[in-house]
Amino acid sequence: MTLTISRLALAALALSASIVSVEPTLAAVACNSGNFDTWLADFKTEAAAKGISQQAISAGLAGVTLDQSVLNRDKSQKVFTQTFEEFSGRMVPPRMTRGSNMMKQYGSVLSRIEQTYGVPGEILVAIWGLETDFGVNTGKFATIRSLATLAYDCRRAEQFRGELMDALRIVQRGDLAPAEMKGAWAGELGQTQFMPSSWMKYAVDFDGNGKRDLLHNAPDVLASTANYLAGYGWQKGKDWQPGSPNFAVLQQWNKSEVYSKTVAYFATQLAHAP
Repeated sequence: MTLTISRLALAALALSASIVSVEPTLAAVACNSGNFDTWLADFKTEAAAKGISQQAISAGLAGVTLDQSVLNRDKSQKVFTQTFEEFSGRMVPPRMTRGSNMMKQYGSVLSRIEQTYGVPGEILVAIWGLETDFGVNTGKFATIRSLATLAYDCRRAEQFRGELMDALRIVQRGDLAPAEMKGAWAGELGQTQFMPSSWMKYAVDFDGNGKRDLLHNAPDVLASTANYLAGYGWQKGKDWQPGSPNFAVLQQWNKSEVYSKTVAYFATQLAHAP
């Protein structure tokens, strides 16, 4: 989990909309059946049947073990109860100066991103700051191990099995090596915390270096976040305050109204910053 707050917790025990793209399974591996190693062997067979290369399967899943700390966190989540005033008051003021600086530092990149996707830089920088303190706190959990653990557990097995498949596809595509894939405990990756399914669908190589890198590359991070919002219907040049169509798009990023209102408030503050 990042030092900000997990989107899973903010969505009151439900995964945020940014991670819900899960493909149906053909022959679902039974969750929590037998021991973990047996389950993992069956999962490898299923992954190969779905076209994932043996190289990616071996590289991604070699030596993977169950992480009990992930299960403990998943089962101990509490419903998010902070008000907008409490949450925004805690999250926005400490990030205003750095956010304003990021607006200046990446001004030309943000301008090109807005031209391409229609999403203003203020929104992207606000999300960036709230998710990981502008890339400082992306998480230290081994992503593939976390996803395998949650896919093995029966609470949301199908959902996380799909995410684990997409994590292997990220490896197969060459975006990241398994050892690089570290993030929040529930599998969110990168500086704006994409689940693997969202990474596969929305990650872009904005700087043209041949890799979609949402862990280290700020232009890719910001453009991919814009691509996500555009994919959910962001309307260029329109308002983002509560009640607007663009606010509804922010709630596709995170279903928590408090979180979405905080993004909108932070972005408005950035727009008015000197």
